[in-house]
Amino acid sequence: MDLVIRAAVAFLFVYLLTRVIGRRELSSMEPFDLIMLVMIGDLVQQGVTQNDFSVTGALLVGATIALMTVGVSYTSFKFPRLRPVLDGEPVIVLEDGKPIERNLRRNRITLDELAAAAREDGIGSLASVHWAVLETNGRISFLRKGDA
Repeated sequence: MDLVIRAAVAFLFVYLLTRVIGRRELSSMEPFDLIMLVMIGDLVQQGVTQNDFSVTGALLVGATIALMTVGVSYTSFKFPRLRPVLDGEPVIVLEDGKPIERNLRRNRITLDELAAAAREDGIGSLASVHWAVLETNGRISFLRKGDA
């Protein structure tokens, strides 16, 4: 039972950590980010399993993490009012070609990053964009002025 409780606490810690880190950072992983995630995974594993190297312990921890993942997903699906807390909300970062500085700052996105994301979508100028939205998955979606 101790393994299950430690696994549940570790899951909640990692879930909270990913929410704090921010969706933009998680959508564009750099080598440093990958190293950080591997190290966090190793540290969490040591805290969860401690000296238990048994197959039963591994199965209990794996099952606990899987059930908690499904539980959070189901809770987000079943209770729409909790969805913003669990999954986040889309954020408008540009309106009618004008950046919304407050939202860009809050999500740690530079104008250069916003312009680069627009170019990746085939948009040459931010002035031709009606809306730019930072989605909950970390990607930025664009709606051109003619499409609105």
